[in-house]
Amino acid sequence: MHDRLREFPDADGMIANLADEIVRRLSAAVRDRGRASFVVSGGTTPGALFDVLCERDAPWDKVWITLSDERWIAPSEDGSNENLVRTRLLRGKAAAAHFVPMKTKDAKPEDAQATVGAAITAMPHPFDVTILGMGDDGHTASLYPHAPELKAALDTNAAALVHAVHAQNAAATGDRMTLTLRAILDSKWIVVLIKGDGKMKTYRDAEQGSDPLEMPVRTVLAQANVPVEVFWAP
Repeated sequence: MHDRLREFPDADGMIANLADEIVRRLSAAVRDRGRASFVVSGGTTPGALFDVLCERDAPWDKVWITLSDERWIAPSEDGSNENLVRTRLLRGKAAAAHFVPMKTKDAKPEDAQATVGAAITAMPHPFDVTILGMGDDGHTASLYPHAPELKAALDTNAAALVHAVHAQNAAATGDRMTLTLRAILDSKWIVVLIKGDGKMKTYRDAEQGSDPLEMPVRTVLAQANVPVEVFWAP
């Protein structure tokens, strides 16, 4: 289903186009139901998107924002997705938005699943816009290949909206909290935001294969219930 792929000649054009679409959808949601919800991911490319979005006119005071996943580190530390959102998105015009963090003061992410899950549940549903990244290994959010908790986090029959994750290479990735596949698919529009030739190769590999445990992003790409678009620039 390569018709979902939207290729741009440069990252600036991609970001501007995506920002326009996000503002349009969030504004429409506020008009329709009085509130809007927006899921974002961490990383370099979303950071550039945040820099543009924070200066766009939108009904930010009626928008609730949360993360697709989070490292279990202090929000003040480098590498915290919350830190990225607070310093690059929740400023300027977007400072009025409501932020729902995934990191708590609990020692381990599994201890915070009920608390974080309740906070995510209280947001407007379905999510109006969900922005996901994709790793070179085919993970999205913190749904890592062959992680011990992966099958549970991918089970759409389970009620949980978040799940603690301890990836196989935990020394590199750390403990994390992630939205479950059930939560991710409770969206009106999903964007997989990627950049570079390496990510394009990973995307092609994900499209061609079928094993979700090998490349969990396939669970998002293969389903037909929620519109998914892949935004790519060199």
